[in-house]
Amino acid sequence: MTHGIDEVARVAGVSTATVSRALRGLPNVSPITRKRVEAVARDLGYVASPSAASLASGRTRTIGLLTPWVNRWFFANVIEGAERSLRAVGFDALLYTFDIAREVPRRPVDPSVLRHRVDGVLVVGLPLTDLEVEALEGLDRPVAFVGTGRDDHLTVRLDDHEAGVQATEHLVGLGHRRVGHVTGTPDEEHSWSPPSGRRQGWSEVLRAAGIEPEAGWEVNGHFDIQGGRTSTHALLDAHPEVTAVFAASDEMAMGAILAARDRGLRVPEDLSVVGIDGHDLGELVGLTTVSQDASGQGSQAARLLLDLIAGRGEPSLVVHPTVLVERASTAAPRA
Repeated sequence: MTHGIDEVARVAGVSTATVSRALRGLPNVSPITRKRVEAVARDLGYVASPSAASLASGRTRTIGLLTPWVNRWFFANVIEGAERSLRAVGFDALLYTFDIAREVPRRPVDPSVLRHRVDGVLVVGLPLTDLEVEALEGLDRPVAFVGTGRDDHLTVRLDDHEAGVQATEHLVGLGHRRVGHVTGTPDEEHSWSPPSGRRQGWSEVLRAAGIEPEAGWEVNGHFDIQGGRTSTHALLDAHPEVTAVFAASDEMAMGAILAARDRGLRVPEDLSVVGIDGHDLGELVGLTTVSQDASGQGSQAARLLLDLIAGRGEPSLVVHPTVLVERASTAAPRA
């Protein structure tokens, strides 16, 4: 069995970056260390990947990773997948977070902190303005997006419109006519942002079924459990006739379930709930969800970004499939 660069580094007692430099004949590695690394790599059967071998020398071997959060399911899984692919070829990730708070505007992205420090930039689920995208382009380094991004850049994502269609069609197919929607944050209004596509799928399915969604059926949940809980309370206070909720993320869907329990409502007998993600805890709470492979998206985006750095490939849109996973949180409405 062959081993990766992490195992070579562990056995040789050095960092993955040192392994990469030693095997590529780069300076700043002592002869003794180079021989030890080469011997370990030979014994373990490690061969550097084509992407790593073709990268020009003198690079930082670091990818700038921009994300709003690291403690939420989608972002954590994308980051883990990306780092796994980067470590496999001796690259590091330089992480910058830009918290999207509810009370204050997000601080703008400042590319100057990345200049001369990274070979490329991976943006994970962070909605950027056109000016911010142009500023990143000014680094003269490849830029890739996961989850949200413009069509003129490398973007790996799911089909958010189709995910919204899958979730809403499931509820309408069960017989629900009054379906509320817990969306993301109010400032994510780009046509290519996930909340926009998921909202569009929801409204289109309802209208196709002859249901005109009322303005009050849509509430903002800020993509977290507490936001989903608070917004579902607001939704049901204003529209107690709602029998089902489509939340644009599993964490907001879990918050919707908690809100139902707060109100003495049973799920799914009194309120059906469906989310999007495939969260690890979804099975535990019996959540029906439109599942996506977040880790796979991060891993593929990192590999494609490395190809761009190495001068291969072109910026493209890669769409990952989704699948509806039916569990106990959805059922036909009460007669």
